[in-house]
Amino acid sequence: MNKNLLRPLWASLLAMALAHPALSQESGDPIKLILNDWTGQLISAQIMGEALKREGYNVEYVQADAMAEFVGLKSGDLHVAMEIWSTTQKDLFDEAVASGQVENMGESGMQAREEWWYPLYMKEQCPGLPDWTALLEPDCVAAFSTPETTPKGRYLGAPVTWGGFDEERVEALGLDFEVIHAGTDAALFAELESAYQRKAPIILWVYSPHWVPAVYEGEYVEFPPFTPDCYAEERYDCGKPQGPIWKAAWGGLAEKWPRAHTAIGNFSLSSAESNALIQRVDVDKQPLETVVTEWLDQNESRWKAWFQ
Repeated sequence: MNKNLLRPLWASLLAMALAHPALSQESGDPIKLILNDWTGQLISAQIMGEALKREGYNVEYVQADAMAEFVGLKSGDLHVAMEIWSTTQKDLFDEAVASGQVENMGESGMQAREEWWYPLYMKEQCPGLPDWTALLEPDCVAAFSTPETTPKGRYLGAPVTWGGFDEERVEALGLDFEVIHAGTDAALFAELESAYQRKAPIILWVYSPHWVPAVYEGEYVEFPPFTPDCYAEERYDCGKPQGPIWKAAWGGLAEKWPRAHTAIGNFSLSSAESNALIQRVDVDKQPLETVVTEWLDQNESRWKAWFQ
């Protein structure tokens, strides 16, 4: 082999080691960051991933289901999940952490809420809202019915892989509603946009951080307050839990990539910041990669401090 051909490669590796001396002690294998199927998570993951790249790390993005990703995190086939929602993923996360194979990397700075939501114009036809008992009234059921569900009301749920126990909640509370699941996150909110413009009946799963609560006038349904027993006893006669969005990592991350482990632990993004970034992508139709790049360029001192 021509040694002259290797010189540029060795020079590049040497320059990287000198610029980031800690990296010389860390693995050159790719850190595999999980991508889920909602915009906010894609933004969080790629802000972290691109920051890692700028610090010289080899990063690979891997698409994974939000409920099934814990298997990969346990085995080390996947390394980092930037959003674990306490509203729907807590039980699986707790089990994974208890196994000793997955590490809770702390709160992300964002607070999660996921619940049934309706546009304010629907209160004209169902004035007892947001109290959930209004949904028991025949006139209110009829107001939310559609040709595909009549005489039942229609609740548009999230993709079925997100969980959420909506069918169980409908049965437990005696609601005369049929749960219809959107195929994707995009389809869920495309249907809301269409209904909102036409003042058509709709009640659906809305989560935050997200742009919807900021752009459209509406309210969350107030179900009986969540209690741990409500889910532990599989009653589901309560609302969904609320709480922090955590970060998770394969248990071997700290040993294999210690400086990256520090940065991921320090990553923080507020709900308000996430809402604004999601709105730029989903509403303003800016490329996600552009939004992420601009955030990193404008917040360099902030993300660099994550590595300290």
